[in-house]
Amino acid sequence: MEHTLTTYPTARQSGCPFDPPKELIEAREHSPISRFTFADGHQGWLITGFDLVRSVLADSRFSSRRELMAHHPTVDFTGVEVPPAPPGEFLLMDEPQHSRYRKPLVGKFTVRRMRLLTERVEQITADCLDAMEQAGPSADLVTAFAKPIPAIVICELLGVPYEDRGRFQENVDKFLGGEVSDEELMAAYTATQTYLAELVAAKRANPTDDVLSDLLDSDFTDEELKGISLILLTAGLDTTANMLALGTFALLQNPAQLAALRADPSLTDKAVEELMRYLSVAKQFQRTALEDVELGGHSIKAGQAIILSYNTANRDPERFADPHALDLGRQDGGHLAFGHGIHQCLGQQLARVEMRVAFPALLNRFPALRLAVPAEEVSLRPEAADIYGVKSLPVTW
Repeated sequence: MEHTLTTYPTARQSGCPFDPPKELIEAREHSPISRFTFADGHQGWLITGFDLVRSVLADSRFSSRRELMAHHPTVDFTGVEVPPAPPGEFLLMDEPQHSRYRKPLVGKFTVRRMRLLTERVEQITADCLDAMEQAGPSADLVTAFAKPIPAIVICELLGVPYEDRGRFQENVDKFLGGEVSDEELMAAYTATQTYLAELVAAKRANPTDDVLSDLLDSDFTDEELKGISLILLTAGLDTTANMLALGTFALLQNPAQLAALRADPSLTDKAVEELMRYLSVAKQFQRTALEDVELGGHSIKAGQAIILSYNTANRDPERFADPHALDLGRQDGGHLAFGHGIHQCLGQQLARVEMRVAFPALLNRFPALRLAVPAEEVSLRPEAADIYGVKSLPVTW
């Protein structure tokens, strides 16, 4: 029997902050692909299985173009005309426009270049931990640790003055956090766009040693450089910050795994990958079929929208043994937390460096680290947020 969802599940089960909503898990248990009715009545699809999500991400017959994303799982946009992505915002473009923006950036985020940043990430992390320790013996791990590390790193990469970091973080939180009014969201987005335009102009006048200045020799317009900067800024800040905070929460709730990581630092690389799989803070993405496609035994029609559920794909029992367990020594590795195909996360190596440094440094500095409130009182981001995570994580040691 064909599985169908008519509303998109947004509530996680009480006491299970790391698991996807149970309706999504049940959908995957029934079938890796389900029919789905969008908020405006559009008939589309929800894909919850690992292999099918991966195949769609690698298939050029499915589009990322923003102007084709007129259907939303929970908001009715009937009558709203969606414009194309602004110049430079290449995540919402297809080939060849996508590659025109991405290719000049690939060399800026190679594995080797990101590893060269390790020493700087270690210093930033140590500075944050020093400040925590001096202000302790308790802290909100989000504001003291999880946010500052990626914020300082990405701002230095882009050449953003240190004193502007706080303003950036506040605005990014507003338009990605899912908790402000539409007016506040647009104000924060517009303020960020205005600042980035000013930053590009400043780099034109006085280039410095940073990624944005490196791109000045390209044929990109200032408007395109602003869009590229916005993508790098938002991706570099929010995802890693939420991984550091939610990942620490998950480790504290799995003391045997935390003890294993403390006892064996060689587990760090595997631990980062497993936390990425287990948490999948970038919960879902969307594609639109450009033509009729046969997929998983179903006929996807041209124009139909598809929700790709990363968090259930990364918990697929056909891909992972005991998928709902956090297992830092997991042998069946590999995940879709960074996506796949041409849109696979450009900054994934930077995120890995930050997590490989930050998690062990935190756990070693504070061997008695623990939650300062009951786990059920930890304040979580709403499911409406683009990136899942915790709003605050009170800890003590």
